[in-house]
Amino acid sequence: MDPVIYKYHQPFTLESGISLPKLKIAYHYYGEYTPGKKVAWVCHALTANSDVADWWKGLVGEDAIINPNDYFIVCANIIGSCYGSTGPLSVDDLDASTRFDQFPMITIRDMVKAHILLRQHLGIESIDLLLGGSMGGYQALEWAIMEPTVIQKMFLIATTAAESAWAIAIHTAQRLSIEADNTWKEAKPNAGAKGLKAARAIGMLTYRNYDIFKEKQTDADAEKTDGLKAASYINYQGDKLVNRFNAYSYWLLTKSMDSHHLARGRGGDLKSTLASILIPTLVIGIKSDILCPLAEQKFLEDHMPNANLVAIDSMYGHDGFIIETATITAHLKTWLTKVVKTIEL
Repeated sequence: MDPVIYKYHQPFTLESGISLPKLKIAYHYYGEYTPGKKVAWVCHALTANSDVADWWKGLVGEDAIINPNDYFIVCANIIGSCYGSTGPLSVDDLDASTRFDQFPMITIRDMVKAHILLRQHLGIESIDLLLGGSMGGYQALEWAIMEPTVIQKMFLIATTAAESAWAIAIHTAQRLSIEADNTWKEAKPNAGAKGLKAARAIGMLTYRNYDIFKEKQTDADAEKTDGLKAASYINYQGDKLVNRFNAYSYWLLTKSMDSHHLARGRGGDLKSTLASILIPTLVIGIKSDILCPLAEQKFLEDHMPNANLVAIDSMYGHDGFIIETATITAHLKTWLTKVVKTIEL
């Protein structure tokens, strides 16, 4: 299903002060919106798109806990991406001076500002449940601060209140890979493709972990000296991303993640900033996650007054937030039932 495109025909001012002359926001929706129907809004991660029922199967969709019978479901492609919203490859929205590597820097707050524009366009006054995993959680947390009375409940998984030095270092290594490609900064959509493949390879090492690679990618043949299974897997994942994404958006969006800090411009203290978020929140952390370790979700629970943390087991590390939908569903269902009962009391 192709996304719907919302066209905003006015200047869109970014946090940097730079203005885009106009904006396109690509989004998917599921179900019909009627006044009084609950709204579930999903914020997606780095290279995902707005078709959340496709990439979060088992959690969102017809037979899932977040389904179009119970909720009007919305997911918008983040600005700076390449799945329909305004980004570095946009031709209709930008002149040559702001395309490709000249596209201005985007922050998580800019993404949320675009989400708010779409919310207003759709006539949605209240979001019953805001969901976000990984970078999607960054957006959800920002949104909870920017529009605290709009968001009623929040579900976060494998996310953090501020990008860690560890993650920033990983993203820097990924961007160095892109920049080392001699086609980088050429004014064409496939510039930096080899660098993007290498960047994805680095990312895969952080999305998974030692144990899952050992179990799934170890060669049974001890005599092999080349063409090893793990190498083939990493090459395959790199090629797969190159075929659906571009280096300009990847470079840009990793920069967006690096600047993520809820207390930036709000006094600098994460603890007090988190303490201002009063929304009932379920936080799930994955014990094997080396990219957004469990300690980061524990920090959220410790400093958000109405947050509850659940730690889950998964072989898949950070990617568990997409894969472990049965376990996630069970915890989300239990928490939602408890929160609704509390509200009714």
